[in-house]
Amino acid sequence: MSEIALYRKYRPKTFDEVLGQDPIVKVLKGSIAGGNISHAYLFCGTRGTGKTSIARIFAREIGCSESDLYEIDAASNRGIDDIRELRESVKTFPFEGKYKVYIIDEVLMLTKEAFNALLKTLEEPPPHAVFILATTELHKLPDTVVSRCQVFTFKQPAQEILKNLVSDVAKKEGRTIDGASADLVALLGDGSFRDTLVTLQKVLSSTEGKKIAVEEVERITGVPKNTLVNVFLIALNQENPNNALLALRDVTGENLDVGVFMKLVLTKLRAVMLLRLSPDMKSTLADDFTAEDFLFLQNFPLNKNLKLSEVLIALLDASTAVSKSFIPSLPVELAIAKLFEQKNDN
Repeated sequence: MSEIALYRKYRPKTFDEVLGQDPIVKVLKGSIAGGNISHAYLFCGTRGTGKTSIARIFAREIGCSESDLYEIDAASNRGIDDIRELRESVKTFPFEGKYKVYIIDEVLMLTKEAFNALLKTLEEPPPHAVFILATTELHKLPDTVVSRCQVFTFKQPAQEILKNLVSDVAKKEGRTIDGASADLVALLGDGSFRDTLVTLQKVLSSTEGKKIAVEEVERITGVPKNTLVNVFLIALNQENPNNALLALRDVTGENLDVGVFMKLVLTKLRAVMLLRLSPDMKSTLADDFTAEDFLFLQNFPLNKNLKLSEVLIALLDASTAVSKSFIPSLPVELAIAKLFEQKNDN
């Protein structure tokens, strides 16, 4: 396998290669075709959603040469002196072509004084200068800066998009990864193209065979095993809080990620719900699991005393709270207590 990081090797180089950001790509292509180039753009969204990649593509598409493209990491160049230097650079004409493009990543890291200096440049930029600011937290930017930019909000890619990316990249690297394994890698990517490909590279680098099974992905990434997730689901279905808590204890006892465990639980419970509501979903869902696991979900003996929607809502709320909790397992323990306290009260 190539020594180049996969997320760099397979970074999109044209608008047509961009995944999951169709509305943004459409607007940017339209503005280029119409010759309506703004002097400042603001790309906001969570990590690994393609902000910098699209900024680079946009720069190339408007005719900016490599010598006139400047990428600045605001986390390392956040002071007023850095922005003053940038302001002086902006005044000079491009070496080639029509535009000089400045991509400022993690722009939220600039100091207050640096923002004020940047604002002056954004207010009266020379016609050859285009700024593309990128941030993960729009609310931390001064309103005065935001108001002078065209704002584009990048959404997290859907699980299906990440799964297809995993399969395609694995194939290009000469490997075969089954649907359940690709789905697990995509889930671990947590809505980030970059993190998904980093996880895939870890898996590919740690396996020798051409085919990659879900058991190998579990072993390499350290995610909770399918059997542990199934034990937890069965315990909930049997209204057995003791066994559910024991399964959760095994997760924490092995230093496994409670958040990932809950994602796996929710993924399976969602599949159970969809299969009950729409049997036609069978063909759509089958590729997301191993044959054995999918058979387990199809034959899951749903307890008539439990409302699956209520269980899903309780666990979804708990999963959201896991990352914010001092004790990661506590939100899940509280959800279990609440579910079965309600049953006991009835």
